[in-house]
Amino acid sequence: MGPRTAVAPSKEVKAPAGHPAARLRSSSDGSRYSRRGAGLPNCSSSSSSSSSFSPVLFNPKSVLKRPVSTEELQRPGGPYIKKTFTIVGDAVGWGFVVRGNQPCHIQAVEPCGPAAAAGMKVCQFVVSVNGLNVLNLDYRTVSHLILTGPRTVVMEVMEETEH
Repeated sequence: MGPRTAVAPSKEVKAPAGHPAARLRSSSDGSRYSRRGAGLPNCSSSSSSSSSFSPVLFNPKSVLKRPVSTEELQRPGGPYIKKTFTIVGDAVGWGFVVRGNQPCHIQAVEPCGPAAAAGMKVCQFVVSVNGLNVLNLDYRTVSHLILTGPRTVVMEVMEETEH
């Protein structure tokens, strides 16, 4: 079985639109992504579109507006709420990208993937993976925990509350 998550190292994906290999992928250093065309995502499993797949490559900047410390995330009464997601990976992966270092954050979520279906969003901070606190780990270690763990991953995240 191949890589099961977008945080897995992979080469650029070139596949027709709608093909399972056209799902979000990243290189291990986060420097390249291959995505469906720039239009709105088509979440239906039977796409009748005959458009060809055109990868979009870029070096993504962090989605975070400012640096956040682990202490700030854990401060009682702070502007963050804890959410728990149970994400069942599919044949391609879990559909999200983790980046950052102490704490890690969700850099990207595939619109039609398992993580999006569970409610995961960009800019959430990863607190735990399958019950293990990961606030003081880097994204490569967190990614490794996800990749080597069970197909169903339980993640606790912190999300900034609406002002």
